[in-house]
Parts: sequence; structure tokens; C-alpha cells
Amino acid sequence: MSLQLIGFATIVAGILIYKLFKKPTKSGPSLPLPPGPRPWPIVGNLPHMGRAPHRALTALARTYGPLMHLRLGVVDVVVAASASVAEQFLKVHDDNFSSRPLNSAVKYLTYNNHDLAFATYGARWRLLRKISSVHMLSATAVDDFRHLREEEVARLACNLASSGSKAMKLGQLLNVCITNTLLEITTGRRIFNYSNGDYDPKAVEFKSMVLHIMVLLGAVNIGDFIPALNCLDLQGVQAKAKKLHERLDVFLTRIIQEHKILKSQKHRDLLSTLLLLKEAPEDGDKLTDIEIKALLSNIFVAGADTSTSTVEWAIAELIKNPRIMIRLQQELDNVVGQDRLVSELDLPHLPYLEAVVKETFRLHPPTPLSLPRVAAESCEIFGYHIPKGATLLVNIWAIGRDPNEWHDPLKFMPERFLSGGKKANVNINGNDFEVIPFGSGRRICAGMNLGQRLVQLLVGTLAHAFNYEMENGLKPDTLNMDETYRFTLQRTEPLSVHPHPRLSPNVFSSSS
Repeated sequence: MSLQLIGFATIVAGILIYKLFKKPTKSGPSLPLPPGPRPWPIVGNLPHMGRAPHRALTALARTYGPLMHLRLGVVDVVVAASASVAEQFLKVHDDNFSSRPLNSAVKYLTYNNHDLAFATYGARWRLLRKISSVHMLSATAVDDFRHLREEEVARLACNLASSGSKAMKLGQLLNVCITNTLLEITTGRRIFNYSNGDYDPKAVEFKSMVLHIMVLLGAVNIGDFIPALNCLDLQGVQAKAKKLHERLDVFLTRIIQEHKILKSQKHRDLLSTLLLLKEAPEDGDKLTDIEIKALLSNIFVAGADTSTSTVEWAIAELIKNPRIMIRLQQELDNVVGQDRLVSELDLPHLPYLEAVVKETFRLHPPTPLSLPRVAAESCEIFGYHIPKGATLLVNIWAIGRDPNEWHDPLKFMPERFLSGGKKANVNINGNDFEVIPFGSGRRICAGMNLGQRLVQLLVGTLAHAFNYEMENGLKPDTLNMDETYRFTLQRTEPLSVHPHPRLSPNVFSSSS
């Protein structure tokens, strides 16, 4: 008997077992489910998801509308693909969609959902959110760590300036810079280094681990949608997730152990606070070792990857659009000058830079599909029945490219966000649903303020300090802008460039 036949027989047996033991439902709802494509036998709409689910769901929405229902195996899934539909779920019915569904990869990679991003909504989640918000992500904390971010970005600029004739893979260096920044804020020290334009092997290994994690988190795993097959691990997701968890745990354990030995005297970092709360509970709640590791994982893995990809996309768009780069550089020269790097204190005076960053988040959101949510109870949205237990996916990528919301939506056009532009008053803080790169509502990204500040500083510095020549003499208009879906939105071809300094030489000699 062939392996294909055995596999098909296994799937059929699994679904029959599920149907046999599934409890019958009570009388059905009077309202219809949202429209959607006809599901296939057994697997439902899983084949419709494709290799790039955000694109596949966008195409389906053109046929079935911005509120869709799909059946992935035995799981109800609803998809929001317009600003008005997203607002219903994330604002009007936010309290009903405040928890996350469980899946195999998340279980292993978040210490069984003991983190902040994927944890079940409740008291423990509120405690972790409060701790991270007060001690790391509040406006005061973000301001307090400004000098750390500026110092690390200056190191990146000096490293790029010393690259000589060597083409630089910008994403790898950005990952070093951003991860070190988060490490300094969190633990009081940096662990990755630059070396005359070469890449720190430890940083390369870390980035590789993060990319593999994002691949697994973005995988459409059959076992998550047909529970009877979960134990078979047909796609190897659980086995890969276990191995990655072990690598991640070694990394985090080493950071915690070294922190206890080499306590930083620079500032009171987040890890010191977390370890203190493990011994001296806050509001009567003790933190556990697992919760501390899971929270650090969110910061180092998700925080570094999303910011890295956003800055890389922004610089790619600026290279591909020289007119926009020149206008941004003119603004930066007028405000900052040629004798120093950009400071975060300059950011409020750089409206075109802010518009460039907003446009990057619109066109290249770091998470094209929102982290999934689950309906605690059934509800009604625009006259359709949303069943209890349904998984919600908000197609952030589709919303940012909706022609009903955006003029010429595929064009990179920061001017739309400037005074006089059609979207001048739109922000990206979760209140305007046309562009919600950080989500909205109770589960909005906790690191939104820090992420925005860091991305603006990096994009501003890289645009101000350098002109860029593409590797192998390629022309800017030939730059490959293809994307690869890995839970986060990555460039298919990493951006490889020759940076040419455009500021006074003394600017690049002050950091190492």
C-alpha cells in the first residue's frame, strides 16, 4: 500500500472518529454564517490557504466580501478584510475576542502559552501586561532608555561606514542592533558584536533560530484543525517546535544565569524587576521561572523580528523610490544637519520621516495576518452569526491595500499621511482601522510605542547617514520587492547594499 493511500486513509479515519465522538449541537442559529468558499470534504478550506495565506484570503475576499467564514478542518474561522469589519471585531466586540486559540507550535514556543502575546486572556495575562507596561514599555520607561537606543544605532552606523567595498546584508545587521537594544533595556547588557563589517556568528545563529520560529508560527498545521490527527504530527510541526523550544530555552537560560552573575549597575533593567517579583510578589501574585522566560521570548524573538523586517522594507522602498529618499534626506539635513546623527529628540520635528514609516507599516505590515483570536461566545456581526469558539483572523495586509480606503494602494506614497493628504489624520496606534500594524483593542501589541520609536530612529538614521548602491551595480528600479510569509512578512531576497557615508567623517568615529 502506497504512503499516499495510507495517509489518505488515516485522514478519513481521523475525521470519522471525530464525528463519531463529537457531541451533537443544539438547534442552530437563525442567522446565516458569513459567506465563504465551499469547503472540501474532511479538510474543509485548508487547501484555499495556500503558501501565502494573507494573499489567498485577500483574493477570496474579492469574491465573498470583507467578512468571510471558512471551515479549516473542524474549526470555524472568520476573516475580517476591511477596516469597518475589523472595527466590529476589535472595538465593538473586543471583549468577546480577547483570548487566543491554542495550536501546536504556540504551545511549545511560548512555554505552553505562559507568555504575553499568546496567553489566554485573564488574570495572569493582565499581570504580565501590567509588569511589562510599567517597567519597560510605559512612556516614561521608553524615554528613560533613549540613550541606549541611540548608542546602539550609532554603533550600527559606524559599522556600516567602515564596510568599505563589501556589500552588507542590512537585515542581519539590523537584527544585531535591535536585539542588542532590547537586551540592554531588558538585561542591562548587549551580547552581539560588530567586527569590521563581518557578522557575529552568535547573531547569525540567533537570527536563524528566530526565522525558523516564525516559519512554524505561520505554518498551517493540519493537526490543529483536525484534532484526531494531531498526535500523528503529519507535517513534523510538533517535532520541529520541540527542538526550537530547546534551543530557545538554552538561550534564555544562559541570559538569566549570566544576569545573576553580572548584574548591571547601569540601570534597573526589566529582568532584575522580574526576578525580584519572583521572590517578592506584586499584588500577591508570584511570577514563575516559566513566565519570565516566556516574557523574554516575546521581547527578543517577536520584538526583534518585526522591527527588523519593517526597517528593511522601509530602506528598500526608499532605494527603489529615489525621489522619496531625496525629500527625506532634505528634511533630515534641515533639522539634524551634517555633523551628527539623528536623535529621538528630533523625531517630533520630522513629519516626512513619520509619513515614510506609516506608509511602510501600511504596505508591509510586520504581521500580515493578526495573531488569531477566539470567540468566547457567539455573536452577530453585520447580520451574520459568528459561532462560539470561532477563530478570528484580521487580514491587516488586505486592509492596508484596500482600494476602497486607499488611493493607488500599491504605490509607496508617504505624502498621503502629510498635512493636506487624504489620510493626514490617520495614526497607526490602533484607533484608525485603515492601518493597524500593531492590532487594536485589549490585545494590541504591548511594545507598540517602543517599536514605533525604534523604527523611526533607525529609518531616519539610515536615510540620513548614507546613500546606497545596490549589490552588483543593479539599478534601484530593478530591486526585487517579493515577500515571503513566515508569520511575519519577510523579504524574499535580503537587502544587500553598499552604504556610502554622506555625513562628516567625525560622525562615524564616535562609537564602536
